[in-house]
Amino acid sequence: MNVFVLVVIGLVTGLTTVLFGFGGGFVTVPVIVWADAGLGADAAHVAVATSTVVMVVNAGVATAATDRGTVGLLRRSKALLLLLFVGGVGGALAARWASGPAVHWVFVAYLAATIIDLLARPGFLRRYATARSGQRGAAAGIPAALGMPIGAIAAFVGVGGSVMTVPLLRRSGHGMRTATSLANPLTFAIAAPALGVFLLEGTRLDASAAVFLLGSVDLGAAAALLIGALPIILVLRRRPPRIPDGLHAWSYLTLLIIVTAAMVAAP
Repeated sequence: MNVFVLVVIGLVTGLTTVLFGFGGGFVTVPVIVWADAGLGADAAHVAVATSTVVMVVNAGVATAATDRGTVGLLRRSKALLLLLFVGGVGGALAARWASGPAVHWVFVAYLAATIIDLLARPGFLRRYATARSGQRGAAAGIPAALGMPIGAIAAFVGVGGSVMTVPLLRRSGHGMRTATSLANPLTFAIAAPALGVFLLEGTRLDASAAVFLLGSVDLGAAAALLIGALPIILVLRRRPPRIPDGLHAWSYLTLLIIVTAAMVAAP
């Protein structure tokens, strides 16, 4: 997969960061699995590590460009953020020792379970009219106790946790625009410590596949993806598109289905 294609896909990750709070992980993992297929079974592990770089940068930039009033909804979320951080470390350490196929199929199962949940349970495709009692206080609607499992699962499969945090935020009464904006700082709390683990680990991969690795991170792919992503994040965060809330939710679900299909088809 050439650099131009990765830059174009990076633009898509920028869009998903702003519109869906993904940080890019759900796009970059299947893309890098395809791009680094020459690594064989290790491609999924490199994809997870490389995706984490993209998420840290994308989520950090998106958070910095979000209005302070929205970010302020997390002001009572210190316990949640700490547990997301701890879970991110644990998930990244677990991913070091998991086989590539295991990471790959856990990713697929994670997405499939989320899709079923969004379709089966109320509160996402049509949000609650008002926040449920008491949930807008601590953690803007996400119980702190969920921080560690969310962080661990997300870091293990190379995503930012937004597939769990956005539905939780939405079911607590937030619109899609607010929920996806809050997902970015939560993603950063998971991805930053996970990235440290992936960069510091000694690579066991075959360098003959022409992949420039630092730890388990494919630096070339990460750079190309970020070149495409960052300009679109900066532009859209300053001039966010006006999308009807219901259409926004259905678009989120549709993207999850597309990514799941891509991962099932990946070599």
